Amino acid sequence: MRPTIILIHGAFSSSFAFSPLQAELAALGCRSLAIDLPGHGFAATFPAGYQAPQDPADLASAEGSIRGVTLADNVRHVIEVLERAREHGPIVLASHSRGGMTATAVANARPELVDRLVYVAAWAPVALAASGYYAEPEMRDVDPAALAGAMVGDPARLGLLRSNFRTAEASVLAGFRDAFLADGTDDELRVVLNTFQPDENLDVGGDSDRADASTWGTIPRSYIRLRDDRSMPLALQDRLIREGDALTPDNPYDVHTLEGSHMLWLVRPSAAAELLARVAEATEIRR
Repeated sequence: MRPTIILIHGAFSSSFAFSPLQAELAALGCRSLAIDLPGHGFAATFPAGYQAPQDPADLASAEGSIRGVTLADNVRHVIEVLERAREHGPIVLASHSRGGMTATAVANARPELVDRLVYVAAWAPVALAASGYYAEPEMRDVDPAALAGAMVGDPARLGLLRSNFRTAEASVLAGFRDAFLADGTDDELRVVLNTFQPDENLDVGGDSDRADASTWGTIPRSYIRLRDDRSMPLALQDRLIREGDALTPDNPYDVHTLEGSHMLWLVRPSAAAELLARVAEATEIRR
């Protein structure tokens, strides 16, 4: 039976970001399904003040549908999808960036539903909760201030994170370029920013996103390093790989590397699709 590649997006993103990748996968004969986590995709809020001409007051105060959504909500939603999809063959659960937290928590909760985990420059916390790594040496070159200028409203009042990806501020756009697509064109960067949604949930799950050797650790897994990623530095990706291997030395990561930044693998997806296709082809259903 052919595997299905289930794709989990990162922060401020949605299933829409995977469309070019899925087209390449389909051309290679691979079945894939991109998930919208709760409050994402067509369930997202795009305040009227986000449109042009922008209304800063409305953008800073409008309610958002993602308010109150938790990591546990994400996990329940993904599990529901996996329960249906696994009836048709093996499951490769692939995640990007913040989506790795959800993938790890799903694998902790229901390892029998996943036949292979694939992390693409994604969070797979072991020693610390994901939030704890931001104070670690591997993140020293990531400057939160570079993106702070895009943040809108008071997260405590809104109950969510809101970012203005449609800003015209040159310094903020430069921060976006550095974080997401330093190796892309101006047009590619603007397309990426327009696939993002303004809101993201606040909850990262605390310690519930840390890998559990007895569940997560039983699943075959791959890590696809993004060599030139500046928002998820290569040093941190390598640390997560080392920690995962130390947690389950008899079940280490199968490690691959793609050139490019945090989003280039989705903007120009042919190499990523070929790699995912090979990983999927080698995946067998776990009994």
